[in-house]
This record gives sequence, C-alpha cells and structure tokens, in this order.
Amino acid sequence: MPVSLHPRTEIGHVRLKVSDLEQSVDFYRNVIGLDVLRQEGKTAELTADGKKPLVVLRQIPDAIRLPQGTTAGLYHFAILVPERKYLGLALQNLIRHRIRIGASDHLVSEALYIDDPDGNGIEIYRDRPREEWKRDGRGEYVMAVDPLDFEDVLAEAEGLAWTGMPAETKIGHVHLHVSHLEPARKFYVDLLGFGITAHYGIRALFVSAGGYHHHLGLNTWAGVGAPRRAENAVGLLDYTIVLPDAGELENVLQRLHAGGIAAERQEQAWVVRDPSGNAIRLAVL
Repeated sequence: MPVSLHPRTEIGHVRLKVSDLEQSVDFYRNVIGLDVLRQEGKTAELTADGKKPLVVLRQIPDAIRLPQGTTAGLYHFAILVPERKYLGLALQNLIRHRIRIGASDHLVSEALYIDDPDGNGIEIYRDRPREEWKRDGRGEYVMAVDPLDFEDVLAEAEGLAWTGMPAETKIGHVHLHVSHLEPARKFYVDLLGFGITAHYGIRALFVSAGGYHHHLGLNTWAGVGAPRRAENAVGLLDYTIVLPDAGELENVLQRLHAGGIAAERQEQAWVVRDPSGNAIRLAVL
C-alpha cells in the first residue's frame, strides 16, 4: 500500500560546509539578504525572520572545493520569497553586487540561480499561484526552463527599497545530485512517503508532500554512479525535513527501520542518509 507524508511537511533549514566563515557570512548577509541569528566559533546561523535559521554555515578545516557536478550532493537549495516584488528586489541586489545570474521561468515558478563563494548552488524563487499550475495526462506538473522576463520582474520592484529578505522567506526545496535514481526514488517515495510530482527526462525526478510542485529534486546529472562527496569537501552538510507532529515523525522512523535504514538521534532531530550519502535531519515543527 503506498505511503504518504503529512501534507504539512516542509523543508526546514539547510546546513552547509564552507571554507571561510567570514567570507560566507558577508555573502549571505549582503548579497542574499539574510541576518545573523547567532554566530559562535566556526558556525553561523542566518535568518530571515530573526527567530529561526534558514541557512547554517560551518567552516571546516582543510576544506577542499571539488568541481561542480562530479559527486553526489547538493545541486542547489532554493530560497522561496513570498511575493514577486521580492524576487525583483533580490534581482536588483544581485545586479548591484555584480553576481553572475542564471534564470528560468518554470511555469509553476520564476527563479534566479547563483553560487555562493564556495560554489554551493542557490536558487531564489517565487511561486505562481497554485491554481495556475497545470498537470499533464499522467497527472504530473507541467514545468519548463523557459527564459525569465528580467525586465518584467525588475518592474515589480520599481520604486521599492532593498531591505533584505522578508520575514516570510523560507527554504522551498532542495535539489540533489544522486548516484542512482531508482534507489533514490525508493528511499524518498516508498520509505519517506513523498509523492512523485514530475519527471524531467529519464535522469531527474521531483517529489513533494501536500501537492506542492516539489520539495525535493533528484537527478543523476553528475553521472550515474556518482561517488559520495568527500567529508572535507565544501557543500551540503545536511538539510531538514520538518514534520507536523511527533506521531508523523514516528511513522517515518518506523518505515525507515523496516526498510533497513538506520536513524541516529542528534539533539532535537533524527539523522539519516539517503542511498547516495546525502544527510537528512528529521524534526518536528
């Protein structure tokens, strides 16, 4: 019998390994528009609302930077802004800082793509209203990589002042390089309980809870059989899946146990790894 995650499941904060904490903090404050929630030693928490972290940076010793798209790990994490005007303001600020920008109109959303100083991929995006999302004959969302109308997005922010990311900003999704797509599908869909929302060719799969267009992207664009990322390489440390209550968390843990997946208790979360070695924290709201 198919399993499904509670529809209020969301992605929580993302933790990154970086080579130079001060350089990264400066980038996430001034270029991305987050504030420092707390900083101690080699770790800094960045926030939009002053209450909870969205991005946590951890400087690791002897950090190495591997070429992009050569291992399993982070493809990008995605910062979701609540309105289109904030996407326009973010675009203004990126241009002001002379950041190299990629962009796409995905039909369900409009997105900007950049890299942080360590090459970690970041998407900044806004969703179109859910009633505008269309499905194909298989019931999957219709998404595209059409050109973004930069001028129209910028026009949304005309006359407005950049003050950083709004308090309602959150992590909308995480997109991962995986070693093999079918084991990833079994883990994220059959065990965790995400639903498939779209295929992108034969090498990428999108999954979500609650009918969202995607909370996770899974792809083999780094190569089928891509190796796990070295521990001393900059990149994704882990990301959090936030469940609505303890009962839902217990259901997920039981499914993982039945599937032979070990979960380790760490602070206020349970940590597991997907078949490609990507670390996930399971926590309750």
